[in-house]
Amino acid sequence: MSTGNETSTRRKLRNRSKVRVAAAGRPRLSIYRSSKYIYAQIIDDTVGKTLAQFGSKAVKVGNKTESAAAVGKAVAEAAIAAGVKQVVFDRGQYRYHGRVKALADAAREAGLDF
Repeated sequence: MSTGNETSTRRKLRNRSKVRVAAAGRPRLSIYRSSKYIYAQIIDDTVGKTLAQFGSKAVKVGNKTESAAAVGKAVAEAAIAAGVKQVVFDRGQYRYHGRVKALADAAREAGLDF
């Protein structure tokens, strides 16, 4: 019987390998989700530099899903201001569902291409 931790670790490694293949010189939009907040950052792995970052601690909007959407919009606007239009979406071990999906949809609507 496998525990939830083993399943999430396998999911994280499987997703990370796909992100590395897809990256090909594009920065990556990395997500971290805690029980209360969600954070997003645009990372250029070729130089090892964070280009833009935003978290839901700074946003006081409705529920957690609405905060995630606000973070997605804000990080997309900051990335576009930094000259980044195309990214690779790195959701880590988190399923593409709920707050992660809301953040990704808002980032796409704000102009990021992934």
